[in-house]
Amino acid sequence: MRKLALLGVVLMMGACDEPASGTSDTGAAPAPTNENLPLVRGYRSEDDWCQLTGESAFTVEFLDHTADLVSCPTGSSAEQSLVETYTLEPVAQTGGYSVYSIPRG
Repeated sequence: MRKLALLGVVLMMGACDEPASGTSDTGAAPAPTNENLPLVRGYRSEDDWCQLTGESAFTVEFLDHTADLVSCPTGSSAEQSLVETYTLEPVAQTGGYSVYSIPRG
């Protein structure tokens, strides 16, 4: 019986080391949890989780003809690499996404 209990503890500890589901930036990006962000396409590539973002009642105040509005799942590695590449601060957060304005050119 002790061996079974020990095996159970070892299995539980091993499960703690695995990343939570949905934290990997592979596959399709998670959908925003609200309708504020009209995501158009991947920003840096077709499968980029950071996506060019269109106009909505929420985004209209952040749109600028000299910049791209880009939204990334908050806390994702895609967001981290975007911030490191362009040295950005988010202009807003909504629906599990951080929104960035990236100057063109």
